[in-house]
Amino acid sequence: MSQADIATRASFEAIRYAQLWEDADVLTQAMGDVAGKTLVSICSAGDNALALLTLDPAKVVVLDLSQAQLNCLALRTAAMRALDYGEFLELMGARPSTRRGYLLERALRGSDADLTAFWQALKPGVIAHGAGGVGKFERYFRIFRKVLLPLAHSRRTIDDIFVSRPVEARRSFLTNRFETWRWNLLLNVFFSRFTMGRMGRDKAFFDHVEGSVAEHVSRRIRHAAIDLDPSDNPYLHWIMKGTHGPSLPMTWRAEHYETIRSRLDRLELRHGALEAFCATGERADGFNLSDIFEYMSPGIAAEVYETLLDAANPGARLVYWNMMAPRRVPDALSGRVRTLTSLEDRLKARDKAFFYSDFVIEEVLG
Repeated sequence: MSQADIATRASFEAIRYAQLWEDADVLTQAMGDVAGKTLVSICSAGDNALALLTLDPAKVVVLDLSQAQLNCLALRTAAMRALDYGEFLELMGARPSTRRGYLLERALRGSDADLTAFWQALKPGVIAHGAGGVGKFERYFRIFRKVLLPLAHSRRTIDDIFVSRPVEARRSFLTNRFETWRWNLLLNVFFSRFTMGRMGRDKAFFDHVEGSVAEHVSRRIRHAAIDLDPSDNPYLHWIMKGTHGPSLPMTWRAEHYETIRSRLDRLELRHGALEAFCATGERADGFNLSDIFEYMSPGIAAEVYETLLDAANPGARLVYWNMMAPRRVPDALSGRVRTLTSLEDRLKARDKAFFYSDFVIEEVLG
């Protein structure tokens, strides 16, 4: 059994995530000093693989079981080479635009036929929502925002979420204005395991999850709305309003654009599971593992974890998220890593990707 086991239980043909719903700010800080080294990253939509380039690695090997997800990163690299920063934000959907079709054509000019055909088929969606809005997960949130959210809250209330307030004022706003009976009903229906499995994440991603998804989402929204400042949260802003607003995810910020663009040749995109990298005999100095262990049974997670350790140089860090399935270094392998608990705690407190309940940083011992 392996990471590729999920491929037998979930579909990987279409884009599931057209943008990253994991905070690259905490990821890059978790990686430590990796200048001149080799990193491995799960692709998803590619934003966090791009963020890793700001750390000045020698290369970033980007893997995914889904060619569609790799195509998201391939479009980003093509767009960064062809477009200026403002045009890139328009194409992605972070900013309004009336010319996304034109920008898509410019970005794809010179790309291979398969990538061009893939994105040409999605062109109407790109024009309407941006390249960062055409995934299954983003469509799920769009239905929530346009069809159901107005049944619970007025536009004014939604706008007021993003007014910066002190912590106690945020708590009062959430308790007294936002958590109405309509909102609670909406949460229980739309963020149920059944609905999210059908319309958002693949239902197979919940195979090893226990407990109520709606209750988990409710707790994490309270964290995002009270412990963090919603006015500075691009992920919450996209869910509620359809764009990132004044704050952007790390990879899409102006100060990183030229740095990332100048290092795009350091990316190596590979279609396949993590084990494909490990089987080559290559070794890495850091792993961005997204939330892959969430989809695995504890036994399979332990097998994959050991394979990664065998491909890791001393000092390499394994960085990953958990949403509802608790996963950390298996007990049998605990002597081969140390958990960077203090760093975890500092970064978890700042993680704006609020759906996740845990953020793990484990360092391979020499």
